[in-house]
Amino acid sequence: MENKYDVIVVGAGHAGCEAAAAAANLGSSVLLVTMNMMTIGQMSCNPAMGGIGKGQIVREIDALGGYSGIVSDKSAIQFKMLNRSKGPAMWSPRAQNDRMRFAEEWRLILEAIPNVDFYQDTVTELIIEQDAVKGVVTGTNQRLYSKAVVLTNGTFLNGLIHIGEQNLPGGRAAERNATGITEQLKSFGLLSGRMKTGTPPRLDGRSIDYSVMEIQPGDEEAGRFSFTNTPIPAKQLPCWMTYTNERVHDILRTGFDKSPMFTGRIQGIGPRYCPSIEDKIDRFADKERHQLFIEPEGWNTCEVYINGFSTSLPHNIQYEAIRGVAGLENVKLFRPGYAIEYDYFPPQQLSLTLESRALTNLFLAGQINGTTGYEEAACQGMMAGINAHRKIAELEPFVLRRSEAYIGVLLDDLVTKGTEEPYRMFTSRAEYRILLRQDNADERLTPIGHALGLIHAERLDETMNKYARVDAANRFLINESAIPDEINDLLVESGTSPINQKVKYHGIVSRPQVNLTAMVERIPSLKKSFFEDKGMSIDEVALTEIRIKYDGYIRKEHEIAEKLKRLEHIELHADFDYARLSALSTEARQKLSTIKPSNIGQASRISGVSPSDISVLMVYLGR
Repeated sequence: MENKYDVIVVGAGHAGCEAAAAAANLGSSVLLVTMNMMTIGQMSCNPAMGGIGKGQIVREIDALGGYSGIVSDKSAIQFKMLNRSKGPAMWSPRAQNDRMRFAEEWRLILEAIPNVDFYQDTVTELIIEQDAVKGVVTGTNQRLYSKAVVLTNGTFLNGLIHIGEQNLPGGRAAERNATGITEQLKSFGLLSGRMKTGTPPRLDGRSIDYSVMEIQPGDEEAGRFSFTNTPIPAKQLPCWMTYTNERVHDILRTGFDKSPMFTGRIQGIGPRYCPSIEDKIDRFADKERHQLFIEPEGWNTCEVYINGFSTSLPHNIQYEAIRGVAGLENVKLFRPGYAIEYDYFPPQQLSLTLESRALTNLFLAGQINGTTGYEEAACQGMMAGINAHRKIAELEPFVLRRSEAYIGVLLDDLVTKGTEEPYRMFTSRAEYRILLRQDNADERLTPIGHALGLIHAERLDETMNKYARVDAANRFLINESAIPDEINDLLVESGTSPINQKVKYHGIVSRPQVNLTAMVERIPSLKKSFFEDKGMSIDEVALTEIRIKYDGYIRKEHEIAEKLKRLEHIELHADFDYARLSALSTEARQKLSTIKPSNIGQASRISGVSPSDISVLMVYLGR
C-alpha cells in the first residue's frame, strides 16, 4: 500500500467521514484509518440526526459542501421540524434514520471520492519530529507518513465500558479501545481529561405492545436537510412515547449500590442534557414519571432504541425496570445499556482551525475535543479537513465567525471557553440566531463553500437564483396592493382586521396572524405572480414571509454583528507577551497566555477577561 499521503484521518465516525471527504474533495490525497471497515459512519447511539440547534449545523454542513445532510436524507425514515410553535429562529429539523442505511450511504460516498484510500488498523502512535506531526504508526507496526493528521477518535481513547460492577476496555459495544495516543500527546505537554457518555438498551420490537403508547408521527409533509434534490420519504415510520412510573423508579433504586456512577467507579463527567435514567430519578426525585421514546432503528429491522433510558446499571436491574414500563411488560432485550469513559483533550489547546498549538500539523475533531453528538462532531471534522488541506497548500486558515454560522459559535465556544462537560449545541448558545436560521444556511454559506472549492458552480447558480426569486417576490409585495374584496375573507379567517381600501401586500404580510403561503394559494393574482411568473417553491414563499415579518430584528442583528466584527479584525499574534502588560488582571494574563486568542473579539469572550482588560489591550494596540 501507499505510505505517503497529504492527510491521514484517524477514525471513521461522523467527524472522520466529513474530514476525509472535505480534504479529499479539495485535492489532498487522504488515508482514512479505521479499526473496522464495517462501522464507517456508524450511529453509535440514537438513530437520529438534527434537533434543537443540531439541525442547523447539519444544514450548514450541507450548505458548505459536506455530506451529513445528504446521508441523513437518503436514510431517513421520519422527518420533523421542531419548535414550529416558536419563531423561525428556533425551528430545527430532525430526522429518524435507518441505522444500517446511514452507514452504508457514508461508505458509498467515501468510496466514490477518488482521493480517499482506506486502511483497517488501529493507530497506536503518532510520528513526531521537532514538534511537527509526520504520520502515524499502526497496531501492525505500519509507518504511514503524511503532511497532516486529523484525530477523530470518538470514545475510543482508553475507552472503558461500565455495566453495573463490571467494566471492560472498549470504545463501543463489542469493539476494542485505542491506547497509546493519549500517553504520547501528554508527553508533549498536552492536557487530557476524562468524560463519560451512555447509551440505552436495545429492544426487540416484536415483543412491544404499541397499543398502550402514544404515537409520534413525522410531519404530514416530510422535509429534508440538504439543499440539493435529495429524496423525501414517500412514507414515514412513527415513533412512540411511553413513561416510567414509581415502580420502575423503585426497581432502578435497588441497583444504585452497584451503579458505577454512584459508587465512584466512573470519574468522567457525563452530558448535562442527556443524563442517565438513574441520574434523572436521583436528581428529580419529586418527578413521578419520565418520558421514554420508542424509536425504530430502520425500515427492515425489529431492533428498537429506547430514548431516555441511558443506563449503566446491572443487566438484571435494567431488564426488570424496563419490563415495568407500559407496553414493555413482555419485552426482550437485544443488548443492555452501558456507560463509557474515554479520554479527551480540553479544546483551549487548539486554534480556531482545530490545529494543536503544541504540535504542528495535528488537528483534532469530535468527541476528542469534549463535544457530544453526531452533528457537533461532523462539523468539526469538516472544518479540520478543510484546514488540514489549506495548511498543506499554504493557504489562509478558514474560520467561521459567530455571526456567520452555528459552526462558528461551536468552535469559538470550544477554543475560547473550553468545556468541562460534554458540549452540546443549542439555539440559545448563538447570540445571532435570527441571522443563523436553518432556512437560510445556503444563502450564508454556499458562496463560501464555492470559494473554498467544495461547491460546484451549478449549485452556486441555483442558490443565487433562488434568492433572486425571493428578492423579486419581496419587491412585488412592497409595490403591489391588496384589494379588499379579494383578501378580506382570508383576513377575517386569520383573526385579523379586514381592510376597507387598497393596502400594500407587504404591510398585510407583516401582520403576525397572516400566512403568506395561504394568501398565495387563495388569491389568483398572487398565485400567478409567485408560482407561474417567478417559478417559486413553497419553501421560497415561506422564506419571503420570514424576511418580511422579522425584517426589523434581522437588520438590528446585522448592525450588532457588524459592530462586533470590527473587534474580530484586530489581530493578536500567537507570540503576544501578555505577561508584560501589568495593567491586565492576573487572571486575564494567565488565560490570555494559555488560550492565545487570535483577535480582540475572541479575547473578549474568554471567561475571566473583563471589559477593562480589553480596554488595556486596545490602548496598548493604539486602538
